[in-house]
Amino acid sequence: MTNHLDIQIKSLPDNPGVYQYYDKNDKILYIGKAKNIKKRVSSYFNRVHNTARINVLVKNIAYIKHIVVETETDALLLENSLIKTHQPRYNVLLKDDKTYPWICIKKEVFPRVFTTRLVVKDGSEYFGPYTNKRVLDILMQLIQSLYPLRNCRLDLSQTAIKTKNYRVCLEYHIGNCAGPCEEYESESEYNKKIQMVRTLLKGDLKAIVKEYKEQMNGLVSELKFEEAQQVKEKIELLEKYQAKSTIVSPTISNTEVYSILSDHERAYVNMLQIKNGAIMRSHTLELKKVLDETDEELLQLAIVELRNRFQILSREIIVPFPLDLGEIKTIVPKLGEKKQLLDLSLKNATYFKLDQLKQIKILDPERHTNRLMQQMKSDLRLSKEPRHIECFDNSNIQGTNPVSACVVFKDGKPSKKDYRHFKIKTVEGPNDFASMEEVVYRRYSHLLEENLPLPDLIVIDGGKGQLGSALNSLEKLGLRGKIAIIGIAKRLEEIFYPGDSYPMYLDKKSETLKTIQHLRNEAHRFGITFHRNQRSKNAIAPTLTKISGIGDKTMEKLMREFKSIKRLKETPLEEIEKVIGKAKAKLVVDYFQTIEKKS
Repeated sequence: MTNHLDIQIKSLPDNPGVYQYYDKNDKILYIGKAKNIKKRVSSYFNRVHNTARINVLVKNIAYIKHIVVETETDALLLENSLIKTHQPRYNVLLKDDKTYPWICIKKEVFPRVFTTRLVVKDGSEYFGPYTNKRVLDILMQLIQSLYPLRNCRLDLSQTAIKTKNYRVCLEYHIGNCAGPCEEYESESEYNKKIQMVRTLLKGDLKAIVKEYKEQMNGLVSELKFEEAQQVKEKIELLEKYQAKSTIVSPTISNTEVYSILSDHERAYVNMLQIKNGAIMRSHTLELKKVLDETDEELLQLAIVELRNRFQILSREIIVPFPLDLGEIKTIVPKLGEKKQLLDLSLKNATYFKLDQLKQIKILDPERHTNRLMQQMKSDLRLSKEPRHIECFDNSNIQGTNPVSACVVFKDGKPSKKDYRHFKIKTVEGPNDFASMEEVVYRRYSHLLEENLPLPDLIVIDGGKGQLGSALNSLEKLGLRGKIAIIGIAKRLEEIFYPGDSYPMYLDKKSETLKTIQHLRNEAHRFGITFHRNQRSKNAIAPTLTKISGIGDKTMEKLMREFKSIKRLKETPLEEIEKVIGKAKAKLVVDYFQTIEKKS
């Protein structure tokens, strides 16, 4: 650290605020907020960081600027605003810059109500934004059904209307407008409908339904049954719309629920907005990590961003862990309806992440592979990415024909040309541990002799016993500690490590576990297939060796095609000819006919 920087840090205030790191070219590298600017900035320079990116950031800082504010809440808001303005290289990237539609009540005589993506500061009212187009369409249809409003752009000032230049259009004749252009509807009547639209867009359906029910009952008491029926239909429309919202609880009024799901590269923050006991909005924000930010830091940033974006002002929010958000009260529920809401929010974040990963896998396979490799490295506590994995499985059904399979995955995908199978040579009887020791030794002694690449990770199908046997072979070859090795037990999907007394359990839905399961299942399939072929060959071979003129290659063809002596005996001559030719087929058929005559 230069003397200039040292002097700057010592002179920083102990107040809440925002700090900005600049490089020698006057470009902003990073923007952060702090309760105490001096302490926070000092923490960057008084130690070596675990993350290379942070060390590179610190190395490139030429000078520091800061802005002092009154409270930490103000610091949060200012940080969010500055990051969006300057987009520094080392700040979290908010991957969600779409322009979402709003519902606008235009500031004009006889206001129009329409959807727009452009917010103009002309005194008009805007509700939203709406991230779900289906919800937006339903709302607009509901407004049109309940409150017929004009959609023309005519100047409907009193002066213009009095000139009698306007004529009602088709919208009037089909019931979509009440005709204010020809004074068929007064401005006060029209504005009552606009007020009802405002109430609807604010989510207060109870107030509207209550008002309509009072109106309907009044009409019934006056024996105006047709008009009462029209009001009843409006109530039914509102109740139908309300049923499409997820009803939470009448005791939970205006609040938001936030959850976060993260991995080494990205975080996904879901927000549920609750109004009058119903979920009115769900939105998930994707954040790209830059400096190994904690979940607390990311969630705090996302909350400020989402509340700003959707103009939410509720004083209480539900979160998965304690956060300091200044004047905003946070609740961390353990039980009950609020905990169920938190779980629902996390489920939304999970599904959003899965959808994103599926899209990445299709659109950008290389990025998907890189992310999977990084995830496996982290989950399995490896020193490097497992780009080359080999998995071993033994097969000795009913104690006969013991064989072993080795399957190879490269970049998380099967590399079938590299698969190998082994006949067990040195082990008598069904001894799984000794068989595993033999094949692991044979596999890697061969790779060493041929100077071929060794795997980054070895997976042993089995528990501690099989893992220990494989380790013995690596020890003999001088490879122990040079290749990462784990065992996976089938029953509970336990992951065993050399020297660990207790297994590790991966999340059942994690991609790492699914990849290991795919490896194990592929090794099992490959081993079983080879074992069956061996049994078939051993069942057919002793008989066929007695036939003069039938050699090993012919026996193999017959074994692959017919699998058993019984099936071969029952096969017509013409079918056998297709496999091994007329002359050899006749030898086989004649042999079986001779055997039958003797018996």
